[in-house]
Amino acid sequence: MPSLRQFEIFVRLADTGNMGEAAAGLGLTQPALSQQLRSLEETLGLRLFERVPKGMQLTPAGRDLVAGARSVIAAARDFRDAADHIAARPAGSIRFGVTPTMGPYLLPGVIKVLHERYPDLRLFMREGIPSIQHAELEAGELDMVLSPLPVVGRGLRVEPLFREPLRIVAPPDDPLHDSGNLTRENFHGRTFLTLDHRHHYHRQLLEICDQLGASVLSDYEGTSLDALQQMVGSGVGLAILPELYIRSDAGGLDVVRIAEPEGWTEYRSLAAAWRPTAAYADLYAEVSQIIADEARKRANLQTA
Repeated sequence: MPSLRQFEIFVRLADTGNMGEAAAGLGLTQPALSQQLRSLEETLGLRLFERVPKGMQLTPAGRDLVAGARSVIAAARDFRDAADHIAARPAGSIRFGVTPTMGPYLLPGVIKVLHERYPDLRLFMREGIPSIQHAELEAGELDMVLSPLPVVGRGLRVEPLFREPLRIVAPPDDPLHDSGNLTRENFHGRTFLTLDHRHHYHRQLLEICDQLGASVLSDYEGTSLDALQQMVGSGVGLAILPELYIRSDAGGLDVVRIAEPEGWTEYRSLAAAWRPTAAYADLYAEVSQIIADEARKRANLQTA
């Protein structure tokens, strides 16, 4: 019978497609991970992965089995939580996944409220690509995620929280600021900066640029909203920044200015998600409400 650790290796490698990244994420050396994977494949009598130029890829058998492996990991985590719950031991930590386009400037206030209510509770935040974190949540590697919609995963409760306006920003000396009432035609041919193409932010930006007749700078992908803001301020291009980021201490309009066409109403929808079967699902629901309250306190946001 495969061990729980082998299931974790199987799922992590399926998500990353890279032996070194999977090993680092699990606190293993690459040779140890390779040995465990080989042992799992021998136990099952199946090849789960094949090598491709960019790393490791699931075989047809691996694709058929990976969902079951995720379920095993999630069930094991929920069992441990349920045992703690029955034993009246408080939840010691929440493994919280969050997109870097939200966490750094919203969660500090959430953490403050949580600490006041539950002084012994620890929130372990992991920034990452939303689609990967959705899979990690489904597999039980995360307890909860804060993510742009849509959130995709089997057996998840998805709680829409709020709609966040998206704002176009330009350098302070950009000619857009001298054009009076802007229209979408003013943005034809302009270039926007973006984040890693795996982010929902990137996909939404492509749609917006298509509507504006603009383009995305293909040879630069920022790692954070701060990076985008600074690059815009230096004159590299335009960007779209979320409202809450602009209103935060981390963001602001020190090096950029808002420049938007008339009738601009673009936004993104944010949601919290968790496994409803988890022993502390009621706590995760409370956390999601705290997040929504904190966001609305900072800006007049609509329900998602």
